[in-house]
Amino acid sequence: MRDLWNPIIRRIRQWEKPVIAAVNGVAAGAGANVALACDIVLASRSASFIQAFSKLGIIPDSGGTFFLPRLVGTARATALMFLGDKVPAAQAAEWGMIWRVCEPETLLAEAEALALQLAAQPTRGFALTKQAINASVTRDVVAQLDEEERLQREAGRTQDFVEGIRAFLEKRTPEFRGE
Repeated sequence: MRDLWNPIIRRIRQWEKPVIAAVNGVAAGAGANVALACDIVLASRSASFIQAFSKLGIIPDSGGTFFLPRLVGTARATALMFLGDKVPAAQAAEWGMIWRVCEPETLLAEAEALALQLAAQPTRGFALTKQAINASVTRDVVAQLDEEERLQREAGRTQDFVEGIRAFLEKRTPEFRGE
Protein backbone atom coordinates (compact mmCIF):
# COMPACT_ATOMS: atom_id res chain seq x y z
CA MET A 1 0.00 0.00 0.00
CA ARG A 2 2.69 2.46 1.00
CA ASP A 3 4.75 1.99 -2.16
CA LEU A 4 2.05 1.48 -4.82
CA TRP A 5 -1.56 2.37 -4.04
CA ASN A 6 -1.22 5.26 -1.60
CA PRO A 7 1.12 7.26 -3.88
CA ILE A 8 -1.37 6.82 -6.73
CA ILE A 9 -4.26 8.16 -4.65
CA ARG A 10 -2.15 11.07 -3.37
CA ARG A 11 -1.09 11.93 -6.90
CA ILE A 12 -4.67 11.90 -8.19
CA ARG A 13 -5.90 14.17 -5.41
CA GLN A 14 -2.90 16.53 -5.45
CA TRP A 15 -2.43 16.79 -9.20
CA GLU A 16 -3.56 20.17 -10.44
CA LYS A 17 -5.20 18.79 -13.57
CA PRO A 18 -8.59 17.04 -13.61
CA VAL A 19 -8.27 13.25 -13.53
CA ILE A 20 -10.82 11.23 -15.48
CA ALA A 21 -11.48 7.53 -14.89
CA ALA A 22 -13.06 5.47 -17.68
CA VAL A 23 -14.17 2.16 -16.19
CA ASN A 24 -14.98 -0.60 -18.64
CA GLY A 25 -15.43 -3.85 -16.77
CA VAL A 26 -15.15 -4.86 -13.14
CA ALA A 27 -13.38 -2.40 -10.84
CA ALA A 28 -12.73 -4.41 -7.69
CA GLY A 29 -10.92 -3.56 -4.49
CA ALA A 30 -8.14 -1.03 -4.98
CA GLY A 31 -9.16 -0.65 -8.63
CA ALA A 32 -12.60 0.54 -7.59
CA ASN A 33 -11.13 2.93 -5.04
CA VAL A 34 -8.62 4.41 -7.49
CA ALA A 35 -11.57 5.18 -9.78
CA LEU A 36 -13.53 6.75 -6.89
CA ALA A 37 -10.56 8.98 -6.08
CA CYS A 38 -10.66 10.52 -9.57
CA ASP A 39 -12.32 13.84 -10.28
CA ILE A 40 -14.77 12.56 -12.90
CA VAL A 41 -15.70 8.92 -13.39
CA LEU A 42 -17.32 7.55 -16.54
CA ALA A 43 -18.30 3.90 -16.66
CA SER A 44 -19.58 1.69 -19.42
CA ARG A 45 -23.01 0.20 -18.94
CA SER A 46 -21.29 -3.18 -18.43
CA ALA A 47 -18.96 -1.88 -15.67
CA SER A 48 -19.36 -2.62 -11.99
CA PHE A 49 -17.68 -1.71 -8.71
CA ILE A 50 -16.93 -4.14 -5.89
CA GLN A 51 -15.44 -3.56 -2.45
CA ALA A 52 -14.01 -7.09 -2.44
CA PHE A 53 -11.85 -6.68 0.67
CA SER A 54 -14.22 -8.43 3.10
CA LYS A 55 -14.01 -11.58 0.96
CA LEU A 56 -10.27 -11.62 1.71
CA GLY A 57 -10.48 -10.78 5.40
CA ILE A 58 -8.90 -7.32 4.99
CA ILE A 59 -10.11 -3.74 5.09
CA PRO A 60 -10.76 -1.41 2.16
CA ASP A 61 -7.67 0.54 1.20
CA SER A 62 -6.59 2.99 -1.49
CA GLY A 63 -8.83 5.65 0.01
CA GLY A 64 -11.96 3.51 -0.02
CA THR A 65 -12.87 4.23 3.60
CA PHE A 66 -12.44 7.94 2.83
CA PHE A 67 -14.14 8.37 -0.56
CA LEU A 68 -16.95 5.83 -0.56
CA PRO A 69 -18.78 7.10 2.59
CA ARG A 70 -18.57 10.65 1.26
CA LEU A 71 -19.99 9.60 -2.10
CA VAL A 72 -22.81 7.27 -1.04
CA GLY A 73 -23.27 7.87 2.69
CA THR A 74 -22.14 5.86 5.67
CA ALA A 75 -24.95 3.28 5.63
CA ARG A 76 -24.45 2.28 1.99
CA ALA A 77 -20.66 2.42 2.23
CA THR A 78 -20.64 0.21 5.31
CA ALA A 79 -22.90 -2.37 3.69
CA LEU A 80 -20.86 -2.35 0.48
CA MET A 81 -17.64 -2.80 2.42
CA PHE A 82 -18.98 -5.53 4.70
CA LEU A 83 -20.93 -7.48 2.07
CA GLY A 84 -18.73 -7.01 -0.98
CA ASP A 85 -21.78 -6.69 -3.24
CA LYS A 86 -21.33 -5.76 -6.89
CA VAL A 87 -22.64 -2.31 -7.81
CA PRO A 88 -23.57 -2.07 -11.51
CA ALA A 89 -22.66 1.16 -13.31
CA ALA A 90 -26.26 2.42 -13.48
CA GLN A 91 -26.66 2.00 -9.74
CA ALA A 92 -23.26 3.60 -9.12
CA ALA A 93 -24.44 6.65 -11.07
CA GLU A 94 -27.76 6.70 -9.22
CA TRP A 95 -25.94 6.57 -5.86
CA GLY A 96 -23.45 9.30 -6.77
CA MET A 97 -20.37 7.07 -7.03
CA ILE A 98 -19.75 8.05 -10.64
CA TRP A 99 -20.68 10.90 -12.95
CA ARG A 100 -22.08 9.16 -16.01
CA VAL A 101 -22.79 5.80 -17.63
CA CYS A 102 -21.80 5.33 -21.28
CA GLU A 103 -22.28 2.60 -23.81
CA PRO A 104 -19.22 0.30 -23.85
CA GLU A 105 -18.39 1.12 -27.46
CA THR A 106 -18.41 4.90 -26.82
CA LEU A 107 -16.73 5.00 -23.40
CA LEU A 108 -13.21 5.76 -24.57
CA ALA A 109 -14.35 8.34 -27.11
CA GLU A 110 -16.50 10.08 -24.48
CA ALA A 111 -13.61 10.09 -22.00
CA GLU A 112 -11.28 11.56 -24.63
CA ALA A 113 -13.85 14.21 -25.62
CA LEU A 114 -14.28 15.12 -21.96
CA ALA A 115 -10.50 15.41 -21.53
CA LEU A 116 -10.28 17.72 -24.55
CA GLN A 117 -13.18 19.81 -23.23
CA LEU A 118 -11.50 20.18 -19.84
CA ALA A 119 -8.11 20.96 -21.42
CA ALA A 120 -9.66 23.92 -23.26
CA GLN A 121 -11.03 25.41 -20.05
CA PRO A 122 -9.27 27.38 -17.27
CA THR A 123 -7.11 24.60 -15.87
CA ARG A 124 -5.50 26.86 -13.26
CA GLY A 125 -9.00 27.42 -11.91
CA PHE A 126 -9.52 23.66 -11.84
CA ALA A 127 -6.37 23.28 -9.76
CA LEU A 128 -7.67 25.81 -7.25
CA THR A 129 -11.10 24.13 -7.26
CA LYS A 130 -9.47 20.78 -6.46
CA GLN A 131 -7.63 22.44 -3.57
CA ALA A 132 -10.94 23.77 -2.24
CA ILE A 133 -12.68 20.40 -2.60
CA ASN A 134 -9.82 18.57 -0.88
CA ALA A 135 -9.77 21.11 1.96
CA SER A 136 -13.54 20.95 2.47
CA VAL A 137 -13.49 17.45 3.93
CA THR A 138 -11.62 18.54 7.05
CA ARG A 139 -13.01 22.03 7.62
CA ASP A 140 -16.15 23.55 9.03
CA VAL A 141 -18.15 25.96 6.88
CA VAL A 142 -16.51 29.11 8.31
CA ALA A 143 -12.99 27.82 7.62
CA GLN A 144 -14.08 26.68 4.17
CA LEU A 145 -15.47 30.13 3.37
CA ASP A 146 -12.09 31.58 4.32
CA GLU A 147 -10.34 29.04 2.07
CA GLU A 148 -12.68 29.86 -0.81
CA GLU A 149 -11.93 33.56 -0.34
CA ARG A 150 -8.19 32.91 -0.41
CA LEU A 151 -8.38 30.68 -3.48
CA GLN A 152 -10.78 33.02 -5.29
CA ARG A 153 -8.34 35.87 -4.74
CA GLU A 154 -5.63 33.71 -6.32
CA ALA A 155 -7.92 32.75 -9.23
CA GLY A 156 -8.72 36.42 -9.79
CA ARG A 157 -5.02 37.07 -10.47
CA THR A 158 -4.77 34.56 -13.32
CA GLN A 159 -4.56 35.35 -17.00
CA ASP A 160 -7.43 32.94 -17.55
CA PHE A 161 -9.66 35.15 -15.39
CA VAL A 162 -8.66 38.21 -17.42
CA GLU A 163 -9.38 36.27 -20.63
CA GLY A 164 -12.71 34.99 -19.29
CA ILE A 165 -13.90 38.50 -18.43
CA ARG A 166 -12.63 39.92 -21.71
CA ALA A 167 -14.34 37.16 -23.72
CA PHE A 168 -17.59 37.68 -21.79
CA LEU A 169 -17.57 41.42 -22.49
CA GLU A 170 -16.68 40.84 -26.15
CA LYS A 171 -19.35 38.11 -26.44
CA ARG A 172 -16.90 35.48 -27.70
CA THR A 173 -15.61 32.10 -26.58
CA PRO A 174 -12.64 32.47 -24.21
CA GLU A 175 -9.26 31.03 -25.17
CA PHE A 176 -7.85 29.78 -21.88
CA ARG A 177 -4.17 28.85 -21.51
CA GLY A 178 -3.98 27.59 -17.94
CA GLU A 179 -2.13 30.68 -16.74
